[in-house]
Amino acid sequence: MAAIGFQLAYVIANLALISLGLAIIFGMMRVINLAHGEFLMLGGYTVVVATNAGVNVWVAMLILAPLVVGIIGVIVERVLIRWLYGRMVDTLLATWGLSLLLVGLVTSIFGASTATTVSPPLGVIRFGNYSASGYELFLILITIALFFLVWLTLRFTKLGLLARGTMQNAEMASSLGVSTNRIYMITFGLGAAVSGLAGGLLAPMTGVLPTIGATYIAKAFITVISGGSAILAGTTAGSILLGGLNGIFSFVVGSTFGEIALLLAAIVLLRLMPRGITGRFFRKSL
Repeated sequence: MAAIGFQLAYVIANLALISLGLAIIFGMMRVINLAHGEFLMLGGYTVVVATNAGVNVWVAMLILAPLVVGIIGVIVERVLIRWLYGRMVDTLLATWGLSLLLVGLVTSIFGASTATTVSPPLGVIRFGNYSASGYELFLILITIALFFLVWLTLRFTKLGLLARGTMQNAEMASSLGVSTNRIYMITFGLGAAVSGLAGGLLAPMTGVLPTIGATYIAKAFITVISGGSAILAGTTAGSILLGGLNGIFSFVVGSTFGEIALLLAAIVLLRLMPRGITGRFFRKSL
């Protein structure tokens, strides 16, 4: 039972971690970012390049990965996304093209066939007769801490207040003297930074390929859309429900059936709740 519980917690945390950056960009800004998987991939490659250059793996994962991808996100927002707000289909097409560009650039630099790996920095830990990966436990704990940090930022800081106000009514915020262009830029950059952090943290577990973003993007979108409009409550609820089903079916009948169960659960959920979980429950949550 302990093994099942730990693996379920890890699957849920993994799903929540890869979805949070997308929840910030799509949930708050209504930008369909099909390059989200590539932001995760860039975070992973940042860790690989930095550790190969002799940088401490913790510094590479926790500082450099979100910093580098956050800066890339700001550049993307200023050059591309800022002209497309309110045009969701156009953001879809533009970020799809961006994802192809990033995959092509990384492939030309690192090659396409071999997964680049980083060794997990923690070993095995034991709880009585049960042993588990120390790094998987770290990922569970840091996912919880990251969600709490984002909640604190949105709920109690001036930036969080301005960001929520701008996304709800940009014209009113602008009339009150808020620089909405700056808020959009910072919000997109923070969403990209969270994605880069997630990609960097997952690199030791998954390895990194130029095309690895494709394995992230579908799960992230399914989770965020199933969760609904509330960024944190929706992503948390979607991750627990879909990740829990995925983990149970993967443990019982194999990973392929786990992926099928996740997809079918999302289809049924959206049929019953077209606005997602937080469209019916937790409506006033962040």
